[in-house]
Amino acid sequence: MRLEYASSVSDILLSVLVLGGSLFVLIKGSDWFVDSAERIGLSLGVSPFIIGVTIIAFGTSLPELASSISSVLNNQSEIVLGVVIGSNITNILLVLGLVSTVGRVVKMDYDIMDIDMPMLIGSSFLLWFCLADQHFSFFEGIVFLIGLSIFLINSLSSNEKSELERPKASWRDVFLLILGGIFVKYGADFTVDAISKLAQGFNIETTILAQTLVALGTSLPEVAVSMTAAMKGKPGIAVGNVLGSNIFNTYAVVGIPSFLGELVITDETISFYLPFMVACTILFAFITNGGRITRWEGYMLLLFYLFFFNHSFGIF
Repeated sequence: MRLEYASSVSDILLSVLVLGGSLFVLIKGSDWFVDSAERIGLSLGVSPFIIGVTIIAFGTSLPELASSISSVLNNQSEIVLGVVIGSNITNILLVLGLVSTVGRVVKMDYDIMDIDMPMLIGSSFLLWFCLADQHFSFFEGIVFLIGLSIFLINSLSSNEKSELERPKASWRDVFLLILGGIFVKYGADFTVDAISKLAQGFNIETTILAQTLVALGTSLPEVAVSMTAAMKGKPGIAVGNVLGSNIFNTYAVVGIPSFLGELVITDETISFYLPFMVACTILFAFITNGGRITRWEGYMLLLFYLFFFNHSFGIF
């Protein structure tokens, strides 16, 4: 796909600035939510990995959820699957690729192949099967919420406790949760509006922008959290965050907006992007089967991400 201009350069630049600003508000709100939620989790003695796959994964996926809900309410529901699929691909290829290249070797101290990885693979295939007929029904939305509940109950029922110092949660943490939610709400509204205008300006499908630029922007929290965790020697949070975020994206970010309106599913989503996401998920399982991710495997993931980005825009 080659970029074609359909409006003035000034309009496009304005839309880019609005998109950048709205993504900043989304990320900042998410950052406040994550910091306060992590502190609350640690105060309860929750293990770092469980925090990664539940509390932090939920927080860093808030931009995707907010953008998807806003897009359905504004009759731009094709953005939903673009954000979900693009974010899942970005989390695996870009986030894990950067984490493993910066940290050289990411060693996992938690057996994700026991339950968590099979649940991630299962959620990916379930999404593929449900979207095969290009229709997502009310019943399928219920199934997705049940799947999310099963994942959260299984994670939170772990008996593993954190060995880290347990800080005390305060009202400030609650305040940041609320303020972060407000930022996420309005940031999502402006993000959806900017996506629509940019798509018109470049004369391309909104799903392409959602799967690339917006997915990259909303995945910045995962990048920041995972890389910081890896450099601090906490690979459980880094890998757990990606795994939990992808499961949350698949089940919640698709399931919840589906109750608010009909989801538009494009032909290219079925023919390329969804199978590519499933392939990336299986690749994730293969490279973590040995309990670690090497730097060279990280380079391979980054190469796949470059291919994905180029396929979307046809730059080269």
